[in-house]
Amino acid sequence: MQRPTVRGSRPTFFEELALQRWDDHRYYHQSRINQSLHFFSALCFLTAYVFIPINPVVSVMLGWVLAMVSRQAGHFFFEPKSYDHVNRATHEHKEAIKVGYNLSRKVWLMSIWVLSPLLLVWDPSLAGLMTPHESNYQFLHNVSVLWLCVGAGAVLLRTLYLCIFWNVQSGLVWCTKILTDPFHDAKIYAGAPLALLRGERIDPMHDVLGNN
Repeated sequence: MQRPTVRGSRPTFFEELALQRWDDHRYYHQSRINQSLHFFSALCFLTAYVFIPINPVVSVMLGWVLAMVSRQAGHFFFEPKSYDHVNRATHEHKEAIKVGYNLSRKVWLMSIWVLSPLLLVWDPSLAGLMTPHESNYQFLHNVSVLWLCVGAGAVLLRTLYLCIFWNVQSGLVWCTKILTDPFHDAKIYAGAPLALLRGERIDPMHDVLGNN
């Protein structure tokens, strides 16, 4: 991945998109295991996109259960959290300047995701918003609708926050980045599993070091 260039004092929409992707790559994707899980996650998300008009239940289950769990496992369990010598930054600094969901916010998001089906156990109609389930598949369908709302709500709320407290362009850029990350990650991390099989646990980040 190449470091993006910015013309002028303020980046354009696509220049800022490239910058957000660059920062995400260099700060949060140094582990080859994390990169490999992101590649797997990207393939799951792309498959989920295909299944949206075919079978929403399959789509959401792929997106949340396989794609999101593998994706976040890479960040929580395998990405280094010590001092980042490549970018000369502490983990705390990176968390503080994270545009999207840092690890603390992800804990809340994943907790809401895991606990949300309990609402359907407590009230199968969800205050009249859903048809109460009468079979296991109907329960999965209602859960998938609920999880779709959780995912859409998470993206929408963070986008609105960035638009209000940062600026509108940064919010819309981040939203675009999130929705297109599966395409981008599938491309740039396709070689990560092979590098991992060669025994390379950490990306040497030559693309980043060459621009420091």
